[in-house]
Amino acid sequence: MPDPIWIHDEHGLDELARQLRTADRVAIDTEFLRERTFFPRLCLLQVAADRGIWCVDTLALPLDPLAPLLEAPAVRKLAHAARQDLEALRHAVGRVAAPVFDTQIAAACAGLKPQIGYAELVRTLLGVSLDKAHTRTDWSRRPLSREQLSYAADDVRYLEEIAALLEQRVRELGREDWVREDCAALADPRLYESDPESAWERLGAIARLEPRARGRARALAAWRERTAQQRNLPRAWILPDAAIYEVAEAAPADRDELARIRSMPSPYAAKFAEGLLATLRDTATTGDADDEPARAARPSDAERAAIERMARVLDSRAAELGVSAEVLATRGQIKALATGTREIGALRGWRRAVIGERLLAALE
Repeated sequence: MPDPIWIHDEHGLDELARQLRTADRVAIDTEFLRERTFFPRLCLLQVAADRGIWCVDTLALPLDPLAPLLEAPAVRKLAHAARQDLEALRHAVGRVAAPVFDTQIAAACAGLKPQIGYAELVRTLLGVSLDKAHTRTDWSRRPLSREQLSYAADDVRYLEEIAALLEQRVRELGREDWVREDCAALADPRLYESDPESAWERLGAIARLEPRARGRARALAAWRERTAQQRNLPRAWILPDAAIYEVAEAAPADRDELARIRSMPSPYAAKFAEGLLATLRDTATTGDADDEPARAARPSDAERAAIERMARVLDSRAAELGVSAEVLATRGQIKALATGTREIGALRGWRRAVIGERLLAALE
């Protein structure tokens, strides 16, 4: 493919949109920043199709002319580890790109390492080593050098070729449905939405709290999520997870008591402290609590035995299929099954027949 074309004005973007109208496959990648924000700040969009590569300056241009392409059902979007790229695009354009063929998903289903990076996949399938010189580039800075643009273009330069190889491999293995289903899940807008009322689900240790403290932790997680979105700041800048647990248990009534909590950032911003304390007061007034009893930090002996049985079944099945066990089910899902949860990925879609029913049988 030739050198990438730099798109930084409306005329260039309109021309790109026109050229891509006849494409049936378009490779996409993004560069974005998120270290200091809640929402991703899209800095660059890389596109490859029909032996052309374009780098679009998304800081200078709205991507509206490309929106029809992103949603066009007849145009397959090729991407690697697509979820964060799709989230950045959705935040910028307001739409979810679909359909997508994710080469990381396909590689895992084909028996390659799960979570394999793009550079490693290109090296494994094509024998090409990609330049890593600009890994830490600040993509919000302008101008971008020719070397930086070439580096960014490499992220889409080989996508069509490796996608074709992976499609052939999964077809030979009879796993096209695996890939199709997992890639189709990326089109669900809920993946890219953050509902404050379900933000507590990010708190892995919340089940260990007593009911009243758990109710406070849920309220604090919702308040943190809303505040982070409103101010476009990282969650941890509002309140770290460790502080949510400790505040939920201590239930401080004022700023002095709040300041004595060890995990609280010091000094804690007054603008956040008042909102936190107000949330606790509201929770105390409504009497919100989680009625489920606190869950033990460690599984019981019976649960541990079930986890071990299911782990053996999982490892055996994965070896039989020549894939990593985590492609079929994670250890967290096995633990959830042992402790009574049934809403897990291993019991849905293609995974239920391949591994889910075997895991359920191992529970008995």
